[in-house]
Amino acid sequence: MSEEPQAAESEPDSSKADFWHWLRDTLQRAREDIECVLERDPAARSALEVLLTYPGVHAIWFHRVAQRLWRKERVLGARVVAHAARFITGIEIHPAARIGRRVFIDHGMGVVIGETASVGDECILFKGVVLGGTQAERKLRHPQLGRRVVVGTNACILGNIQIGEGARIGSGSVVVRPVPPGATVVGVPGRVIPPKSDRRARFDATLDHASLPDPINEMLRSLRDENERLRSRLEKIEAALALPAENEEHDSHLIDAATSTPDLPPQHGG
Repeated sequence: MSEEPQAAESEPDSSKADFWHWLRDTLQRAREDIECVLERDPAARSALEVLLTYPGVHAIWFHRVAQRLWRKERVLGARVVAHAARFITGIEIHPAARIGRRVFIDHGMGVVIGETASVGDECILFKGVVLGGTQAERKLRHPQLGRRVVVGTNACILGNIQIGEGARIGSGSVVVRPVPPGATVVGVPGRVIPPKSDRRARFDATLDHASLPDPINEMLRSLRDENERLRSRLEKIEAALALPAENEEHDSHLIDAATSTPDLPPQHGG
């Protein structure tokens, strides 16, 4: 008989200890979040400024509260907290989404992170990023981001796909296929850019998500250069053989059109 009251009293003590443990961990993570912003954002000048004026940081803090409620099966309360965070910050994070440590959401307006999405430690998400699902079934249906992934402005990553550690998603890209670690993806749909020795140095800057190459422009530029080489070689052969140019008048408009074509965009974006 004496054991029953003791068992009943141990439950609130355990719950109280669990709360204080969560609170200490949350405060530690909040400190990490502020330090992360100070390290990565040149516009941040003080910890107080980050604490008061960075919606990306506020959204993550709201999410930790909502996620705790969600795990305790207080679903409505979790959704209300998440909805309030969306109203205040413009960032929508489902309470069940998993967000790692030192994640930086820069500006953040329009960011959407779905229910089964996962964002690894030290990732950076810019304005308008969507981690969305492509299925109506209640299963793993959102992207899984590895550590140190950078997702550029207005990029969309859709479906249950893996984004490897250190990958970079260019601004405005739509990614629907898995991305290997360390890869750079641009375009609609997203295409993996082959690595080059001289390209690594250009992408070392963590926040450089705009100066990415365009694979379509590079292909067109390559075709144009090859055409010029073939044209020059043909002219040399004709001159060596003293052959008259055939249908010169008929082809003149093609030559004029080729020479008047406007320049392609810069080779490496920008």
